[in-house]
Amino acid sequence: MLPRVPSPIVSTTPAFVSRLVRLPLTDTDGDPVGRIRDVVLAPSGDSKLRVLGLVANIERRNIFINMSRIAEIDPSGVRMVGGTVSVRSFTRRTGEQLAVGDLLDTRVGDEYLTDLAIAPGPDKAFWFVVLAALGRRGPLRRRAPNVVPWEQVASSFASTPEMDEVAELRDLHPTDVVDRLQALSPDRRHEVVALLADEQVADLLEEMEEEEAVRLVETLDLERAAHILEEMEPDDAADLLADLPETERAALLEEMRPEESIPLRRLLAYDEDTAGGLMTPEPVILAHTTTVAEALANIREREIPAELAAQVFVTQPPVSTPTGKYVGVVGFQRLLREQPSTTLDECVNDSTEPVAPDLPLRDVAERLASYDLLALPVCDRSGRLVGAVTVDDVLDHVLPEGWRQRRART
Repeated sequence: MLPRVPSPIVSTTPAFVSRLVRLPLTDTDGDPVGRIRDVVLAPSGDSKLRVLGLVANIERRNIFINMSRIAEIDPSGVRMVGGTVSVRSFTRRTGEQLAVGDLLDTRVGDEYLTDLAIAPGPDKAFWFVVLAALGRRGPLRRRAPNVVPWEQVASSFASTPEMDEVAELRDLHPTDVVDRLQALSPDRRHEVVALLADEQVADLLEEMEEEEAVRLVETLDLERAAHILEEMEPDDAADLLADLPETERAALLEEMRPEESIPLRRLLAYDEDTAGGLMTPEPVILAHTTTVAEALANIREREIPAELAAQVFVTQPPVSTPTGKYVGVVGFQRLLREQPSTTLDECVNDSTEPVAPDLPLRDVAERLASYDLLALPVCDRSGRLVGAVTVDDVLDHVLPEGWRQRRART
């Protein structure tokens, strides 16, 4: 279940790192959960420096918060969106730099880098370093810093070949990265994967053929493999776990956080070629009393896949799977036509019949095609929503094995 969230950041006002660090980090409701300690950066081509996320101190650990989880930055603090946060200790990977730990106080000509400012890019999808503050040491340091565009000083921060390689891969679509990895020797492939962030490796595993994904996971240490599985879409992670030997599967599920492993254990209980085995347990689910404005704020979240953001499923509380009684579905276009104050039970479409978890793949595909649906609700015998099957889920199972390799050769 994706929680009710505020709208993503719309402000383009740059945030200076020196003011950002030590600000409180709060959850969706504004309750403090930690403090910001640093900003994680990486080269992104054309002399740009992309903001990957923030390092925050939570429960006496420095952990990584992806920028896609940040809803707002203002002088009072940094507010997150989404659900739980992994409390695994932050580990810097090749190609990543820390604003405070690595860059500040670096010499630039006759001056020193005293501060950096970050801001969302034009499409609001990613953040970048936009300004650099330069100053002098000693008696002259009290003068106002010279603030210049980042591009003017970028050449003073040379990157290594490894950093450039990681930056190039980070900007490619996961399918294209998989194609490149397939052309490498096993040893070199392992080296490259070790350089990539866990979130990117999760994206790659979702694009790989089953046998390739299994081989890659088996090269990882247990802790990292478990963390990567937590970053994957639940249905993809369950498919991958099902292909692993039982002992490895059990070890990974035990290593994962309970809130991440429990939904996967439920999925693994279904046959692979059924609605239950295909579904994701985390579609956008909202209570029938939710307003249209709140629903639109939910599906505006950047991390929601397009096929799930096309509609919201409406249930009675609770709204985490298995939910309360299933009510119906509201499509994105219908939400755009309604007044913001309208509640979902006033515009819900109850004509989309849910399917049972044991419905075979062929029947699921026929139902999606017959009614031109992007997703089907899946309910148990008690009428509780347990997940949703998307067109994307079905295509992954009906396309012939090896189709990715054939596409890469054409």
